Amino acid sequence: MIIIDPIAKQVLLNDAIGAFPDECCGFLFGKEDSYGNRSITQVQVVVNAKKGDKRRRFAIAPLDYIRAEQFADEQQLQLLGIYHSHPNHPAIPSEHDRVAAQPFFSYVIVSVIDGKPHTLRSWRLNDQSQFEEENEVGSLRSEV
Repeated sequence: MIIIDPIAKQVLLNDAIGAFPDECCGFLFGKEDSYGNRSITQVQVVVNAKKGDKRRRFAIAPLDYIRAEQFADEQQLQLLGIYHSHPNHPAIPSEHDRVAAQPFFSYVIVSVIDGKPHTLRSWRLNDQSQFEEENEVGSLRSEV
């Protein structure tokens, strides 16, 4: 289960709206309990470093990963994942998303349709390196 703080959720939604028609991206910070439940309390917006067309891909620069790890240490939080948007596409991970994914991370995807946030969903890789949806208290699949 994943719970996203309302303020953190609004920050990532604003990023998705502002980046449209390009993909946005950023980091998810919080805590994971002993049962694997995740509480996202902060997000960090980063610049989509993808060269060329950013409407269907995002990239995070290595220096941004280093800064995210430092931020997590300084704030005594865990770096729990990444968020990005899918402009005019569903909040379902692509094959490219799956291949680039890391096993521990949560991947929150925001579907933005015609400049407005539509759906927010979270995914994690299972033991077979396939995405499974994470549920959020308050219905993560609901329209935003």
